[in-house]
Amino acid sequence: MLLTLMSRHVGNVYVIRCKGRIVLGEEAKALEVALEGGAWEFSQLVVELSGISRLDSIGLGLLMRYAERMRRRGGDLRLAAPPQFLVNLLKMTKVSASLESYATEEEAIQSYLKERPVEPAKKRVGPRVLVVDESADLCVFVRTVLTQHGYDVRSSCSLRDAKTLLQVDGVEYILVGPSTPHLSAETVVQTLTALAPRAKALQLDPEFKIRDVQEASDALLQLFGADGA
Repeated sequence: MLLTLMSRHVGNVYVIRCKGRIVLGEEAKALEVALEGGAWEFSQLVVELSGISRLDSIGLGLLMRYAERMRRRGGDLRLAAPPQFLVNLLKMTKVSASLESYATEEEAIQSYLKERPVEPAKKRVGPRVLVVDESADLCVFVRTVLTQHGYDVRSSCSLRDAKTLLQVDGVEYILVGPSTPHLSAETVVQTLTALAPRAKALQLDPEFKIRDVQEASDALLQLFGADGA
């Protein structure tokens, strides 16, 4: 089976789901493109492997190369749900000491979210915001604008991943975008505020995506109003 890939981000973690073979040729090249895309913005990567039927030395070397690259940036690459043949392979080659793996995708994601690195003293971080919208581009725009105004922002393109984030970190704001597949924005708000009852829930209006940059930025900041950082 040829390799198929699905990518998304969960907060500051970039997740790539793989199905098929990771072998020399087009498959390894496709995975490298996906890894490079994630590494452009993120340093914490998860590669989900439950659907992998074969992994050759080139494929394993590719994963190890990106793991080393992410570590040089203070991040990592971690494996999720490797099939038994791959678990045995990692142990046999002793690569398991260099590539952390977790039984499930959620465990791999939460391994990052639960980490609290020791950092030098710095200025106070502003209110924490969770942004939820199916558009990764909208999430990046909102995250960038709010971060520049002192907010500590996490974002997710799915309700499931947003719930994972809330299980680890509390937030002061939940911001729901206009695009929430299969569910109304109101349902998403209700589901998430049940997990974070003290958070203030905000919604972006349906026209937000088609506004020009300045207008959208102004509308976003006005939504937070006097509660801003």
